[in-house]
Amino acid sequence: MSDRILKITVIGGGAAGFFSAITCAKTYPQARVTLLEAGRQLLAKVRISGGGRCNVTHACFDAGVLVQNYPRGGKALRGAFTRFQPRDTVDWFASHGVKLKTEADGRMFPITDDSGTIVNCLMRAAEDAGVKIRTGDAVVSVTKLTGNNPEGEQGDTAPTDETRFEVELKSGEKLQCDRILLATGSNPSGFKWAKELGNTVEQPVPSLFTFNISDSRIKDLAGVSVPNAKVKLPGAKLEQSGPLLITHWGLSGPAVLKLSAWGARFLHDRHYKTSVLINWLPQYNGEVLRQQLLAVKSQLSHRLIVSSCPFPIPRRLWERLTSSIGIDEQKRWADLSNKILDRLLLELVQGEYQISGKGAFKEEFVTCGGVNLKEVDFKTMESRRCRGLFFAGEILDIDGVTGGFNFQSAWTTAWLAGIAIGKSDDLGL
Repeated sequence: MSDRILKITVIGGGAAGFFSAITCAKTYPQARVTLLEAGRQLLAKVRISGGGRCNVTHACFDAGVLVQNYPRGGKALRGAFTRFQPRDTVDWFASHGVKLKTEADGRMFPITDDSGTIVNCLMRAAEDAGVKIRTGDAVVSVTKLTGNNPEGEQGDTAPTDETRFEVELKSGEKLQCDRILLATGSNPSGFKWAKELGNTVEQPVPSLFTFNISDSRIKDLAGVSVPNAKVKLPGAKLEQSGPLLITHWGLSGPAVLKLSAWGARFLHDRHYKTSVLINWLPQYNGEVLRQQLLAVKSQLSHRLIVSSCPFPIPRRLWERLTSSIGIDEQKRWADLSNKILDRLLLELVQGEYQISGKGAFKEEFVTCGGVNLKEVDFKTMESRRCRGLFFAGEILDIDGVTGGFNFQSAWTTAWLAGIAIGKSDDLGL
């Protein structure tokens, strides 16, 4: 048995990279853990997430329910969440001096409402665990070595034939290590290295985005919101419900963001040009709505339609929807014909809008696609195609809806990788 130090290199200084490096260094203090970040700023995405507050996780503590928030990766995460789930995330940060709070919608943030709290916590934990952090060290290649390394690496006790990877930096420096963890997010370089080391990568396409829609029915209504609407992609047979926000460019809000995640590939394949149906009143079924409209027509016959909305939707939206089907400002409920009533009912529950493109969702940057999950052992996060190669975070074909779920999959996969990557018995070290 050699007394050589096990060398582990983590590529990527984001949430997953930090959490895996910390977990590994604390679990295996005898290992040498080095974290490489190409940029000068560490944890950049953590800093800006959640509007600068950092939506750390979601208060969902049932693995079976939790996985339903992942358009891709839910099945693979089911077992993983039995080992490290949001409760464990809350406890981990609490043990490091950071308390989280839960908001009404289940999102969890640091009580400081400052993402810097999370950044500083991870930085301190990495330093305390002995992780060597190198910023501004861009990786240009990752190679699996065959044969021996007769000269050894400075700091080793002896030459070895067990060094398994070589990482070349932009500076020309070459680092050798026993294990590699790729936590490069949706960076194309990470996907490239994963493929060169034997893994397949599902094509990365955007997830979690807003819809660009140019339509007179919502023009100049930016800021108008409906607390509960249903949006549907008829071509994909997908629908989502939740708050809906009209913006300067189209539609946003949780309902749209969730639909964009579940329909990410469908929308990409159609170049973000397709129709979407909106039900502004999903709490009513069609027949109930019809009866309510008829009752209003009878009971409020002398009132103007445009100024007497009988439903819980914003007045400005009601005015625009009624005018869009030809109801002028002077028309009273008594004048409402059955034909126009039918058109109004259709507009309220199945209005069709044309998506002309996608916008950005600035609080989260999420990608659908990544390393094929069938090629990863989710007990250890090790590649099934390349021994000694591990993955964590968004480089995997995992993505969640908005609400802290993407950070949770990062914490979970990083923790699993960190626990497993330092084991040296299978290398004979």
